[in-house]
Amino acid sequence: MLVHEAIGRFLTEHGVRAAFGVVGSGNFHFTQALTAGGARFVAARHEGGAATMADAYARMSGEVAVLSLHQGCGYTNALTGVTEAAKSRTPLLVLTAEANDPKSNFFIDQAALATGVGAVSLRVRSPRTALQDVAQAFAVCAQQRRTVVLNVPIDVQDQELPPQHAEVPAPAALPQPAPAPLEEFRRLLSEAERPVFIVGRGGRSPGAAEAVRELGRQAGALLATSAVSRGLFNDDPWSIDVSGGFASPLTVELISRADLVVSFGCALNMWTTRHGALISNDARLVQVDLDPTALGRHRKVDLGLHGGVAETAHAATSLLGSEPRTGYRRTEIGERIRTGLRWNQLSFDDASTVDRIDPRTLSAHLNRLLPRERTVSVDSGNFLGYPSMYLDVPDENGFCFTQAFQSVGLGLATGIGTALARPDRLPVAALGDGGFLMGLSELETAARLQLPLLVVVYNDAMYGAEVHHFGADTPGLDNVTFPDQDLAALARGLGCEGLTARSVKDLGAVADWLAAGPRRPLVIDAKITSDGGSWWLHEAFGH
Repeated sequence: MLVHEAIGRFLTEHGVRAAFGVVGSGNFHFTQALTAGGARFVAARHEGGAATMADAYARMSGEVAVLSLHQGCGYTNALTGVTEAAKSRTPLLVLTAEANDPKSNFFIDQAALATGVGAVSLRVRSPRTALQDVAQAFAVCAQQRRTVVLNVPIDVQDQELPPQHAEVPAPAALPQPAPAPLEEFRRLLSEAERPVFIVGRGGRSPGAAEAVRELGRQAGALLATSAVSRGLFNDDPWSIDVSGGFASPLTVELISRADLVVSFGCALNMWTTRHGALISNDARLVQVDLDPTALGRHRKVDLGLHGGVAETAHAATSLLGSEPRTGYRRTEIGERIRTGLRWNQLSFDDASTVDRIDPRTLSAHLNRLLPRERTVSVDSGNFLGYPSMYLDVPDENGFCFTQAFQSVGLGLATGIGTALARPDRLPVAALGDGGFLMGLSELETAARLQLPLLVVVYNDAMYGAEVHHFGADTPGLDNVTFPDQDLAALARGLGCEGLTARSVKDLGAVADWLAAGPRRPLVIDAKITSDGGSWWLHEAFGH
């Protein structure tokens, strides 16, 4: 057995079902080995798109996804997507060929680049250690939810494994943190009158949501999430949706009045706390995280607990006893949550014109048109709050938020990866015109795969975040404003359906597309009104 064959065999035997990439000479053989083992390979048009597709697939499927890359330039093309995955602790295995001859045009320090963007860097060292190396990489991805770059030197991957090293080992079990002391946590929970739990990415691990929900019931806590876990508690009457820049006015009020805030697997960064202003200075703050370096990183905490979300919540519940406390779960609070929490329950003055549609009107109308079983993926930009808060999602696997690196241009590839992970749901990708054009090459990928993907382009013909941040009278804005383009025609040229929308009436064609059982994407070029800078943008630049 050759090294590249052994790598493919190991990964597919341990559950890898999907790989993404662009095939070159360096990754040709181990990509073939993955497909021979039964994995699906998705050929992207650019390594950057492939990286984000793999990231989104891993997030929405709960599986380790593989990104297959050519050495050198193929690897560097993917780095923005790899950085996003690393910052988000996505279980992504970047399987990349490596040139180890300094005289090669493809030679770069790939290990240093991986470390520099926050990924774990490992290498297949020799035929003798190959299976141990890939087993270690897989274990770090699966058990620690990390992005791992596994470099496979070109002169190693085509060598034979020694017979005594050809057995596929089980992934090594990695050490888990010991249970944290919880007596102080129990005391804070029992004394709190208005506790709020904010649950982040760590709450999406197996059993975590149920454990936090039960602890919330015992402590009388309201349940909020960060943006990446939006939808986690949708079916709970005490859910107050997303904390941070996308929070509704009632959510802001309830969190800011909390006397105890408990963060479960959530970074408590500037987005989730509105630069700290969302959490009262008088509130006690507890942070639970598997990563000890995350405790207190963004904000000083009263109690930091190193441990898993599910394990810590279960242990705290057992200490609280069997009699639930009322806490924040009062009748009048429950009624306000039921009738006035969601953005779609709040009225607004429609600012649509004769040839431009208000992005709130666009989003709210699409929300009524689309089936409930959907996935929503968003790109970065001034527009992103509108789909994030006006398009409902069924649960935490209905929202893919690749925003840890704040890169414009990832949204379309995010939508493709999400569509492949959840083929049972209608995939929706919400983009700005800038991000759409940055990622345009992957529209061909979506059409080739015959995905029923709805691409909504919030088109204001500018990089809106910069225009609204610096102000309309600032010199140089001609560098971030552009002529209006026919994006629907571009879509049709790449094999998709295209629709230009200037009013609610134009959106009737979306219902027709849905009714026909779509087998190719529909791109809506939505000509939106300028909002002068969305509400979340004012929060974003408040630093």
